[in-house]
Amino acid sequence: MQMVRVAGMMTGLTVLLVIAGNYMAGSNGAVLFFGIAVVMNVGAYWFSHKAVLRMYKARIVGPEDAPELYRMVDRLRQNADLPMPVVAIAPSQQPNAFATGRNPEHAVVCMTQGILQLLPPRELEGVIAHELAHIKHRHMLVSTIAATMAGAVAMLASVARWGMIFSGGRDNRDGNPIVMIAMMIVAPIAAMIMQMAISRQNEFQADATAARITGDPRGLASALAHIDNYARQIPMDVNPAAAQLAIINPLAGGRAQAFSGLFRTHPPTEERIAALQEQLVS
Repeated sequence: MQMVRVAGMMTGLTVLLVIAGNYMAGSNGAVLFFGIAVVMNVGAYWFSHKAVLRMYKARIVGPEDAPELYRMVDRLRQNADLPMPVVAIAPSQQPNAFATGRNPEHAVVCMTQGILQLLPPRELEGVIAHELAHIKHRHMLVSTIAATMAGAVAMLASVARWGMIFSGGRDNRDGNPIVMIAMMIVAPIAAMIMQMAISRQNEFQADATAARITGDPRGLASALAHIDNYARQIPMDVNPAAAQLAIINPLAGGRAQAFSGLFRTHPPTEERIAALQEQLVS
């Protein structure tokens, strides 16, 4: 069901791109800027793991550096039928975790120092399984495609805006200039809303899959509650661009709380816990 919803939203982004592109810059312009967006985002997707690890100041570790963590990841990835990912540790004291990499064969699972110190093994297993679920469902690829679509719409809107500025506000196409202005404002916002909605659906799917990997929905539910609470008390210095990868928004204690629910990268933690509790009775 989650994949159907994500597919529907991806279709919506595609349709939005086609409509916005045709109206703002014609079909040729839409194709051109979509191509530019693809090149930019494919490049980011291919090398994302290196950039994200730098943003979190994380270091790669082996079985000799963190034997218990490494064994736990190895056992859970076998349960998930995945190849062994690279394991990394970030120095932040805020308990959190993320996964990155372009596919299951080139994936990274990263835990913060705080999560290793503050969460008991049962909860840590749920968190690791959640990150492995992101890898299993190739959510990094889905997010990249969504970012490509949203980025292309944003570029088209920018081109249309500058075109109107240099033409003195005259519209040399047959369309209504008021509609044109509305499209320049509404289309990028709509694309961003769809992109954030896809991110939230990915979190629900990863939670559900993690519970099946561990066979323990309560462990992950308890971990989410604890991480959410700690994130409001222990700040993390991280680029907002990388915040959406974490299991709980690491900026939850700051300006992230001011945003509307439509622009949230993560669902409310209470809703995620409720969804996990439903798995106990289903």
